[in-house]
Amino acid sequence: MTRSLVEKLSDVVGAAFSARDLPADLGAVRVSDRPDLAQFQCNGAMAAAKIAGKAPRDIANDIVGTLAGHGDLSRVDIAGPGFINLDVTDDYLAAHLRDMAGDSHLGVPQSGSGQTVVLDYGGPNIAKPMHVGHLRSAIIGDSLRLMMRYAGFKTLGDVHMGDWGTHMGMIVSEFIRTGATDRILGIDLEDEEQIDALMGELGVMYPQIAAACKEDPARKEEALAATVKIQNKESPYFDLLQLIRKASVNGMRRNYALLGVHFDLWKGEADVHDLIAPMVADLKAKKLAVESDGATVIPVKRDDDKKEMPPLILYKRDGGVMYGTTDLATIVERVSLYDPARIIYVVDQRQHLHFEQLFRAAMAGAVTRPDVALFFAGFGTMNGTDGKPFKTRAGGVMKLEDLIAMALDKARERLDEAALAQDMDEAEKNDVAHKVAIAAIKFADLQNQRTSDYVFDLDRFAAFEGKTGPYMLYQAVRIKSLLRKAYVTNDIDIDIDTMFRDLWNNDVSLREGDRSLALQLAQFSDAFDAALRHYMPHHLAEYGYQLANSFSSFYANCHILSEDDPAIRQSRLALCVLTYKVLETTLAMLGIAIPRRM
Repeated sequence: MTRSLVEKLSDVVGAAFSARDLPADLGAVRVSDRPDLAQFQCNGAMAAAKIAGKAPRDIANDIVGTLAGHGDLSRVDIAGPGFINLDVTDDYLAAHLRDMAGDSHLGVPQSGSGQTVVLDYGGPNIAKPMHVGHLRSAIIGDSLRLMMRYAGFKTLGDVHMGDWGTHMGMIVSEFIRTGATDRILGIDLEDEEQIDALMGELGVMYPQIAAACKEDPARKEEALAATVKIQNKESPYFDLLQLIRKASVNGMRRNYALLGVHFDLWKGEADVHDLIAPMVADLKAKKLAVESDGATVIPVKRDDDKKEMPPLILYKRDGGVMYGTTDLATIVERVSLYDPARIIYVVDQRQHLHFEQLFRAAMAGAVTRPDVALFFAGFGTMNGTDGKPFKTRAGGVMKLEDLIAMALDKARERLDEAALAQDMDEAEKNDVAHKVAIAAIKFADLQNQRTSDYVFDLDRFAAFEGKTGPYMLYQAVRIKSLLRKAYVTNDIDIDIDTMFRDLWNNDVSLREGDRSLALQLAQFSDAFDAALRHYMPHHLAEYGYQLANSFSSFYANCHILSEDDPAIRQSRLALCVLTYKVLETTLAMLGIAIPRRM
């Protein structure tokens, strides 16, 4: 495993602090806030001053004196009250890049080796069309899954669909009330037209039934009674649910495939129903679950709570179960089946209270593995250009497939404007347009801090200039085109891996114009670490954008194919192919695929 450049430098500076009888961790180095002044900086002299009883600048002088003449540092000096600035030699930087290129994971530690993590990032309801509200959980969750897998974890992504609850009671009771049971149960699940017709019928029917149940108490009671019968697996109530679920999953799979989002598990709330009764009995035996106003609950309030913390309801007065019940049983099932080190929930942050209740109930004794880490990765809202939650022009909730179709149309338009697909056949043009559209959608989301709201502006995000997914694709494809020319081949499907091995098996040295790109490449594992540690993919998105910018400047300012000196040309081609590998890996962990050409 290759350690990051920052880690290596921290060891060097930490040893200088130790030599002055100061804690080595004060030598922590990071990338400079002022790259115009220095490549790296250490601020440890500030904290060391309190320990040593000396002025920070005096401490910094001592450290600089200790580091003076270090062979891997081209410059060490002091700025301001005691900040230590450092530059590394080009040879040291080139050696680090050689180590990085020789690592199968480009310097990223396999910190998850031997650990399983379950990620819950779906949540669509069956019998309802998927909409833009399902976008962020899918994009962020799948990116986290990809990052964790790259770090060595065994990952299990679970869609955890809503296939239980009152909305299903409404639909099933309506089919039974109108005599449609036999027609629905007779649908051929191998026939896409019949499935699409059913889903279309459900999309029209559900709002009407929901309104009727709201206005008519009798209809509402009928739906609630049907919900309980479904949960008790009574026929034909449960049979109707099963068929609707299978039809709905077909639609979900198509939507997620278009988006390029993967799930390992296609489970729902119904899958844990048989675990609920024994789980509640166990919680009662442990005196964790109690009766309260006819309901069964787990009190989760703590003495130090500064806000109201309601109990988690397991059974309602009518015997029906709640989201908390199925969510808790799902944790029990996941721990039992998969023995995870972590379970991560990628859910709208407005659900924070629910998950706080859930995690407290789980850790109180519902699960037999109290060491399993439960994490709520909440996210903000995707808004339209009016600053309100994203909707159609008519004001309704936009279907997910409609948003993807809009992005695809915009991608085709932009490709035509830039004349980037003129010599492609229709199949290739469609493939490139789809990759550009998905890059626009995903990067628009992932460049933002997970917890922040953001404005989705398709016109801006589909552009080939600026901080966009299509811009990053363009830079990656530009590198591939350059490498094709370097290897004098017209083959579109060039063998990047072979080029990579060939170029980095030779001596690589850096020169003045190469340094900025080389330093950016050296930061990859640090950006990855920040993204993984905080479950925040925006660190990787920002890194990828900065790397694409660094390459663009390098391409504009340095001779590469036109370089006369063979050694310089080879070294710069090595930087190009390493940039491609790092950019490709970064985009892959954002769920973005690079076209063969553009």
